[in-house]
Amino acid sequence: MLKKSTVILMVVFMVLGLFAGCQAPAAPEATTAPATAGEATAADTAAPAAQEPITIDFMNFSANEGGLLTLGLMKDLFEKDNPNIKINIETFGYDTYSTQLQTRIGGGDAPDCFELGLDAFPSYVDQKAVLPLDDLTKASTTDLSVLTEKSVQAFSLGGVKYGMPYSYSTVVLIYNKDLFDQAGVAYPTADWTWADADAAALKIKALGDDYYGLIQPISTYEFFKVVKQYNGGLLNDDNTAFTVNRAENVEALQRLVDNVRVTNICPSTEQRGSLDEWGVFKLGKTGMIVTGIWAFPSFTTDCAFNWDIAVEPGAATKATHYFANGLAISADSKNAEAAYKWIEFLATSEQVAQLRVQLGWELPCATYQSAMDQYAKLTPPANRQAVFDSLDYVVPVPQIAQFSQMADILGAELEAAANGTKTPQQALDDAQAALEAAITLG
Repeated sequence: MLKKSTVILMVVFMVLGLFAGCQAPAAPEATTAPATAGEATAADTAAPAAQEPITIDFMNFSANEGGLLTLGLMKDLFEKDNPNIKINIETFGYDTYSTQLQTRIGGGDAPDCFELGLDAFPSYVDQKAVLPLDDLTKASTTDLSVLTEKSVQAFSLGGVKYGMPYSYSTVVLIYNKDLFDQAGVAYPTADWTWADADAAALKIKALGDDYYGLIQPISTYEFFKVVKQYNGGLLNDDNTAFTVNRAENVEALQRLVDNVRVTNICPSTEQRGSLDEWGVFKLGKTGMIVTGIWAFPSFTTDCAFNWDIAVEPGAATKATHYFANGLAISADSKNAEAAYKWIEFLATSEQVAQLRVQLGWELPCATYQSAMDQYAKLTPPANRQAVFDSLDYVVPVPQIAQFSQMADILGAELEAAANGTKTPQQALDDAQAALEAAITLG
């Protein structure tokens, strides 16, 4: 894979080439009060003062990890084509982003436009903090068919478009090829079930006391997808009732807990110590990890072993995450049209799509073949086709305004099951009761 510095230089030269020969249009002739007969004034021929550019405040979190230069290049591209619009970029870490944004909105100082994760998006719609985009979309001449239908639907509620889809990612099974070879286990395939994965994990665990077969978090963000693999679900079909303690969900949680507390193919929180899931995998003594494609750049840099990916295993069926980020306009923005031009550009530009791929960001929602071909050629992993194959099985987080609250309540009960203070059945029964008491759906 090209070094980041080399890629950046290539991108800069590309941008300079695109801008060569471009200049802003001439300003229109000024109009003045008429001169008296026989008089001529300098104002008759003088050009007007340059139009004051519109400044758009854009708040985001995606550029926090090594993406500031990339976003800066995107900004330069846009401003060259739109000389009367200037973009002021504000970037925050993901952990503090929501607090920063809510504070700004609550204080009447919301940025003109901002990035939203799919999980948070319904809450901002419910607050009426974001502007419906349908009228702006209809007035635009940009071809939005380059965006995947799934991504457009993800940022729509009640048939109304509230966000411009920006990027997406899926979750895959990443595995340590060296450990599989050492344990004499065949590499994962696209038709693996969790029974296959757990069996392989046991053989890798047998390599030594400090070895583990699998890392799979017991958390809300993992669980909502895993239950789908067992034909379960946390909500009914129209999101009007919780179904957290249904039998299929209990079965799914029982497997996750047993992998930690019975077979110990998955390390416990105590066994991980100060390391997070990625950190444990990077040590080179864990066979597999279930995580997102956003891990690729970090693993490429930090893993001193051979690794590859496969489609995530399933149970009764297959399911994997569909994480997406969108771009919204503040309901209070006084520059909505200019802000729309910016977010539409970020979502639909082929150059932006290529920049995202070149510098290792999540995949663009715009389906340009040039960008996809570019992405497929990057290694590691060698089997990037698994990323695209995973799209056949993706499920989004539940689209409810109270998802954050739901995640906290359910997460606490999942933790109780993981540490053995409650059985999976007790934990999900208690989660069901707590959710029904705290959240009104429908």
